[in-house]
Amino acid sequence: MKLRNMIFAALFAAVVGALGILPPITLPISPVPITAQTLGVMLAGAILGARNGALSLGIFVALVAIGIPLLAGGRGGVGVLFGPSGGYILSWPFAAYVIGFLVEKYWHKMNIARFILFNIIGGILLVYVCGISYLSFISGIPWTTAAIQALIYVPGDVTKAIIAGITAMQIKRAYPLINKSTKLHKTA
Repeated sequence: MKLRNMIFAALFAAVVGALGILPPITLPISPVPITAQTLGVMLAGAILGARNGALSLGIFVALVAIGIPLLAGGRGGVGVLFGPSGGYILSWPFAAYVIGFLVEKYWHKMNIARFILFNIIGGILLVYVCGISYLSFISGIPWTTAAIQALIYVPGDVTKAIIAGITAMQIKRAYPLINKSTKLHKTA
């Protein structure tokens, strides 16, 4: 792996951590707070691509697991990963990978609408399926109840997908970090 890629992966792990400075919004209907950190997940995948985006979120999750309080509200530690938010957080590297995979696959056809769509697929749908399923298992509530509770997050997450899409498109035009010749099946 090139030093440049490692630096960008670490930088985006820091961006997700910095988004945790914004205080979480807790709601009485769900034990999972609203945070800005999924914006960082979407940006990492859309800007860095599959491998480097997943690496950056893998670094972030590992840092949280060892106790560094990078999550919104100053949370950290393996206990958080076994709590109600754990499924959402653990899905972040996979979400960044899916977003990056789709962006790389359609690199030459990318526009704002595709960036937004790919952020919704990876950064909302995948994260929600994992998070809702984990929350249902951990808390013992029916999956449908957890899914209904998660509907409160949709407007904010769609807004984040739009912001991430616009930002990623601007970066693609000005200083693309994904190599235009990137092939997902290419070996290193």
